Amino acid sequence: MTILITAFLLGLMGSLHCVGMCGPIALSLPLRGKTIRQKIWGSTLWSLGRIVTYSIMGALFGLIGAGFQFLGYQQIISIAIGVLMILSVILPSLFKKFNFRQSLNIFNPVRRGMQRLFREKNNKALFLIGIFNGLLPCGLIYLAIAGAIGTADLTLSVGYMALFGLGTLPMLLVISVLGNIVSQAMRRRINKVVPFVVILIGMIFILRGLSLGIPYLSPPKEKLSPTVQMKVDSVTVQKAVENSCCQKDTVKLK
Repeated sequence: MTILITAFLLGLMGSLHCVGMCGPIALSLPLRGKTIRQKIWGSTLWSLGRIVTYSIMGALFGLIGAGFQFLGYQQIISIAIGVLMILSVILPSLFKKFNFRQSLNIFNPVRRGMQRLFREKNNKALFLIGIFNGLLPCGLIYLAIAGAIGTADLTLSVGYMALFGLGTLPMLLVISVLGNIVSQAMRRRINKVVPFVVILIGMIFILRGLSLGIPYLSPPKEKLSPTVQMKVDSVTVQKAVENSCCQKDTVKLK
């Protein structure tokens, strides 16, 4: 549960970072209707499209994390992801050379698809714009994906990415409906908090990997790895058989 809360916080606190990437898209959305309610519904459809894409990503990367768990590497992966998150804040220069936005042409079809959808003014187009929007490269999404892998669980990973997307919804909803109401000064102040949130999440993943036996925060190893849970010694098996309903009835019938 703690992991899922951090996902929502990452989306919520990082949503001002999203203003730089998704803000222009939010302001340009072909929202239908003249009333605030209609515009809110259209913007919500756009965000739901993004959340669907993030959830699908969660399923894909959750399978990768589950594979690491099955091989017994979950603790190592969890610690490694936590360290990477902290390093991304402390030593950002190490990650600057990985500029996927400029180096990969794979996103060009996504952008062209979005441009075509912007010419249409209907709810289906708004939802599909959100689907495509979720595929655009973004450093915050990469952090969320790393966290999803670190959960090492398919269901948790989907929930992680969905809650991350849900956390970005309030700010982008306000911007898309009411315009760019957040001042640059306010953005700078809130953006100063985002690195601390990332460090906090990184520390939680490290604690989770260390398996210190702290409830919810750092569960013991046997709670994390199915291979450990499946190891049952012979004494346990014997006791289970002795206490089963199939044991010989020792009560003598009169």
